[in-house]
Amino acid sequence: MNCKQALPLMHEYLDGDLQGSEALDLKQHLLTCPECHAIFRQMETTDALVRSIPAPVASSDLTDRIMGSLPPVKKRSPWIQWVRKHPAVSVAAVFLLTMAGSFGSMWNNNTELMVRGTDLDRVIIQGDKVIVPKGETVKGNLVVENGELVVEDNANVEGNLVVIDGNMYLASTAHITGDKIRIDQALSWLWFKINEMVH
Repeated sequence: MNCKQALPLMHEYLDGDLQGSEALDLKQHLLTCPECHAIFRQMETTDALVRSIPAPVASSDLTDRIMGSLPPVKKRSPWIQWVRKHPAVSVAAVFLLTMAGSFGSMWNNNTELMVRGTDLDRVIIQGDKVIVPKGETVKGNLVVENGELVVEDNANVEGNLVVIDGNMYLASTAHITGDKIRIDQALSWLWFKINEMVH
């Protein structure tokens, strides 16, 4: 056995973990090598000194003082924890809120009269008023945005009437074959726009 092999075995021997032939080889090396023998004696003395020091008796409030000196743990909001656990749902919610905000800003943004339909040459437009005159027949849907729709006596509309952010006046003898829809709330308008895009 050489000196490099002996040093780690000395630690094991002092810890009581070295037995058998390795313990005998170490003892023989220490008898023949004065340098390793001197190192072993120093280690033995140090080990004895460390073992002779009594274990410190902790005061009852030592743990409390140590814990009190630590910085406080920041608690995360339950919302933040939920967002971290459900990133896909969080992204979808942010997207929907952004889209709703942009549609909401578009709701009151436009105040210009807009008229859509397939048979617009049969209607009269005066300022912000759209009139289906007496006895006229409008084929298809008629959509009026930001204005008034007036359907006079004996006028016919063969489709739906839609008024967005405006008023609708129908004569008692007017004949409408489709639905009469008046949209004056942003949510209804949003639903109408989505249906318009889909169909």
